[in-house]
Amino acid sequence: MKRKLFFLLGCAFASYSAAEQLTIDRIFSDPALSGTSPRALQYSPDGSRVTFLKGRSDDYNRYDLWEYRLKDGETRMLVNSDKLHSGEENLSDEEKARRERQRIFGSGIMEYNWSKDGKSLLFPLAGDVFYYDLNKGQSKRLTETEAFETDVRVSPKGHLVSFIRDQNIFVVDLKTGKERQLTTDGGSKDGAIKNGMAEFVAQEEMDRMTGYWWSPDEKRIAYLQVDESPVDEVTRSEIYADRIDMIKQRYPAAGRPNVKIKLGVLDLASGKTQWLDLGKDEDIYIPRVKWARDNLLSYQWQNRSQQKLELRFVDIPGGKTRTALTETSDTWVNLFHGLRFLKNSDRFIWASEKDGFKHLYLYDFSGKQLAQLTEGDWAIDELEAVDEKAGKVYFTGRKDTPLERHLYVTGLDGKGGIEKISSRSGMHGIAFADDASGYIDTYSNPTTPAQVSLHGSDGKRVTWLQENKVEKGHPLYPYMSDWIAPEFGTIKAPEGHTLYYRMYQPANFDPKKRYPVMVFLYGGPHAQLVTNSWDRPFNQYMAQQGYVVFTVDNRGSAHRGKKFEDPIFKKMGTVEVDDQVTGVKFLRSLPYVDPERIGVYGHSYGGYMALMTMFKAGDYFKAGISGAPVTGWDLYDTHYTERYMGNPNQVPEAYEASAVFPYAEGLKGPLLIYHGMADDNVLFTNTTKLIKQLQDNGQQFELMTYPGKKHSLRGKETRKHWHHMMKDFFDRNLKGEG
Repeated sequence: MKRKLFFLLGCAFASYSAAEQLTIDRIFSDPALSGTSPRALQYSPDGSRVTFLKGRSDDYNRYDLWEYRLKDGETRMLVNSDKLHSGEENLSDEEKARRERQRIFGSGIMEYNWSKDGKSLLFPLAGDVFYYDLNKGQSKRLTETEAFETDVRVSPKGHLVSFIRDQNIFVVDLKTGKERQLTTDGGSKDGAIKNGMAEFVAQEEMDRMTGYWWSPDEKRIAYLQVDESPVDEVTRSEIYADRIDMIKQRYPAAGRPNVKIKLGVLDLASGKTQWLDLGKDEDIYIPRVKWARDNLLSYQWQNRSQQKLELRFVDIPGGKTRTALTETSDTWVNLFHGLRFLKNSDRFIWASEKDGFKHLYLYDFSGKQLAQLTEGDWAIDELEAVDEKAGKVYFTGRKDTPLERHLYVTGLDGKGGIEKISSRSGMHGIAFADDASGYIDTYSNPTTPAQVSLHGSDGKRVTWLQENKVEKGHPLYPYMSDWIAPEFGTIKAPEGHTLYYRMYQPANFDPKKRYPVMVFLYGGPHAQLVTNSWDRPFNQYMAQQGYVVFTVDNRGSAHRGKKFEDPIFKKMGTVEVDDQVTGVKFLRSLPYVDPERIGVYGHSYGGYMALMTMFKAGDYFKAGISGAPVTGWDLYDTHYTERYMGNPNQVPEAYEASAVFPYAEGLKGPLLIYHGMADDNVLFTNTTKLIKQLQDNGQQFELMTYPGKKHSLRGKETRKHWHHMMKDFFDRNLKGEG
């Protein structure tokens, strides 16, 4: 098998002083090992400030609101969350679920929004709504109720604040302080009706966390009304240390009924809602809604199979609907956020994979394609900004290598070629100012934790927002002399495609010795592990403990184009396993790898993959750790599962073949399974069904459950225990220790 290394990073840091030994306890303790990198970075609408949330040095999970002022270069805290609320935050069940969907964890200020005029900020804290006036430098509490307010926003002209309370939409007049309830039927039908809220699959699978949208003139609010009554209500146990809560949850499992959904436009003057005609088919999804103009609403309509996606326009208040674009696929159509309406013309930019790779296109409102803005056998990531005056479109993408995200610019007319703006090799996360005059760059590589800098639109750095330089005093500094940089390379698979891998050689590497291997994988769609970026410290730790740590992104994973994704269609757990076996065959070709001591570890889809590799390829994987695994795809939700597997009522054989159960007797080596006992995403039932089968088969395995923990297993002490457990398992079964 041919091995091709296209970059090999040096792993010696001779300039550092005597090193401390990296430990699991240190990885999950304060201060954060990678530094206090800010999150939720935003430009103010007028471009004068950059705001962000930053964890504290004594508790990296407690967040405050900060700003950087471009005029004087000053960084200061705007809002100390303790001054508004201290002590434990008793989150509502709805907010706990929402944060789990957002993959955010912590306390204090967790999200915020700017007013359009750039004079104020809005944020929820401990269930109430706070308004921060920049001129006065003061925070004002807008609500003080027992109910929990979420999805808080300032109206486009800055006169009103909107939020969701008790499954209804409310507004507060900022001038008078008067509160007004806009919808009243939320919570009816035994709690099944939700106004302005995103349903479970929208939050978890569509990357849509809201269900309402202000018109630019703030005269109307478009909103979705979700009726959850058709969805199966399951009773699941959330098992805590001192109690068991029986939770009734409407969970739309694959093949079962979804919510009923309506799209309405509420007129604030009259208080009346105009319901739009979405068509005869009620078994649909509405993944995106966006105002194109004051009186023109767009929404994206998706059929249940997700093989058709339509962009529709609705004239308001007339209600006339027309379809501007239709995307179809024999497998599935991916959802994107690449829709941008241009301000000064009836044109818009749209992201599509119709040529096999995600690219940008320019259309007019009739649906006529005016230009293809990007093209080639590579994919863009996101449309970042449009400068209409200069005729420029800024986007992130993988033009140079799928392992790095860079910022590029091209012409709005589709002419003039593509220019790369970012220069440092690695991963760049970009957030532009509204006028495209500059951007925030969150950058990392395998030896550089996240650095945040401010740039002009030409790429020149204006200043550091958080240089996060690893020097004396930085939490990572004492460990850098032993830090191991990974190597990246490619493997040619027997089927002809190319696989990218990342590999850490063990500490004090001796090519004459043979080492155990930890294969860390995920393997599922819309994810990528092998990138030239800062990695999980646990992988570094295991390499320092004497393991080769190896990861390969199999077919089905992201940023390689639709052709690389499509082979998993109705065949989950097949081509992914084949590619992981190809990776192990490559490892076996290395003289320093012990082929009899290769273990595998993954969480979520990675947990599913750990089971499938252990059950179907036990000759290659000698020990495995499966975390929070899907074990049968009929147990997972509609939108995700049916996208890749079809409807189980139509293709039951595909679901049977993709479940882990038919292959369980193939288990040959030691297996550890762990799962949070309050998981509302990959339900704990997935693990209990597997436990029962393994026990009925007379097969021994190890099991760890975490009371009260959801899918992400949050909490410092929980994470310490979890990772100590995994290290101990691999030491016992791959090193013969303990």
